[in-house]
Amino acid sequence: MVEWLVFALIGAVAGIFSGLLGLGGGLIVVPCLMAIFTWQALPEAYLMHIAIGTSLMTITVTSLSSSYAHHQYRHINWQLFNGLLLSLLAGSIAGAYLATLFSSSVLRRCFALYVFFVAMRMWFPLLPSGNDLLWNKKVLSVFGFFAGSISALVGIGGGTLIVPYLIMAKQPMQNAIGTSAACGFPISLAAVSGFIMFGQFEGVMDNKWIMGQIHWQAVIGIISTSVLFSIWGAKLTKALPVSVLKRAFSFVLFIVAMYLIN
Repeated sequence: MVEWLVFALIGAVAGIFSGLLGLGGGLIVVPCLMAIFTWQALPEAYLMHIAIGTSLMTITVTSLSSSYAHHQYRHINWQLFNGLLLSLLAGSIAGAYLATLFSSSVLRRCFALYVFFVAMRMWFPLLPSGNDLLWNKKVLSVFGFFAGSISALVGIGGGTLIVPYLIMAKQPMQNAIGTSAACGFPISLAAVSGFIMFGQFEGVMDNKWIMGQIHWQAVIGIISTSVLFSIWGAKLTKALPVSVLKRAFSFVLFIVAMYLIN
């Protein structure tokens, strides 16, 4: 019973910050799951793999809800989405496969470096609009593969990579966020499929909730609250100083990165 409550709490916190600050839930879900799985005494060798795979599974569900909302408001550029789709799928599967080759400690350091990058990014303004070269099919394919592989490797939906790119591609902020939200579904779906295919533990994991590298109890607990609280978090943006909160949250991310890098 305690585990269910803890996972639901993680989902609530991730949902609030996702809606309030526009951050992907993986930045919160992955380190929280690491702590819970350590407490549950899951094998250290697989701990980070399960945290990342589980985070991606929760994003599969939440990204669908977010995409639907953005589609209703016509905030998704489907032309750009279609241009990125195949490379996102390929990159996500490749990233999932790569993750299964890495040790848990290497994955932890990769995640720490990414968290540090996001924390630094919060202190700088968004990049100015670029040129039409970013719409080129080859450029889109290369970027999509890169974004998909990194997202699968660290357990995120790719928003912190895709939104800046789309803004440089001369997309309005709302369209950049909406299109990025839509991209989160193919990224997470392909990555989860990769983790399930490549991440079997061959009988060494004695836990009925784990299949491949997905902890299904954690998935159910997190998504039971994350969608609802993300809506509440979005409403709080009208009442709270989001820019100040982002920079305050960046300090938390710096601490998390420093802890995980060791």
